[in-house]
Amino acid sequence: MLLRDLAPDELPRVLELNNAAVPAVGELTLPALTELVGAAALGVVATDPDAGGAVVGFALGFGPGAAYRSENYRYFAERLTDFHYLDRIVVDPAYFRRGVGSALYDEVERRCGAKVLACEVNLVPRNDDSLAFHAYRGFEQVGSQDTEGGKKTVSLLQKNLG
Repeated sequence: MLLRDLAPDELPRVLELNNAAVPAVGELTLPALTELVGAAALGVVATDPDAGGAVVGFALGFGPGAAYRSENYRYFAERLTDFHYLDRIVVDPAYFRRGVGSALYDEVERRCGAKVLACEVNLVPRNDDSLAFHAYRGFEQVGSQDTEGGKKTVSLLQKNLG
């Protein structure tokens, strides 16, 4: 597996991965994804050289002061000054349990340059695998909130990086 910056021509594949992972992440359109990537501080893809370099996972994150309207991003932006908000990380199900998610997190932690890595995980609908993964990686819950007009409840998580 290789990790590198997300390239513009990979947006259709990233969109496909993203929308296949709903409700763990929010559904997007190509224009919305393009806007997110344009505002992101960090966009990383994991590729499989044995599959012709296919994108098998990705991560998008935002630093302080980003032009991003997410309720969850806002939670951290109102409380922290030196943070990186990992908005979404998605791995192709065919690559689950093969270290892709861990490698993406390691890369984000290495490259983000922040003291705190922040994210959220669904409590409703519940995402037990992601909650366990984040606990294993040292994230702690610092709050929770209802989003999408009460359709979701999220655990707001952060990890001290520095």
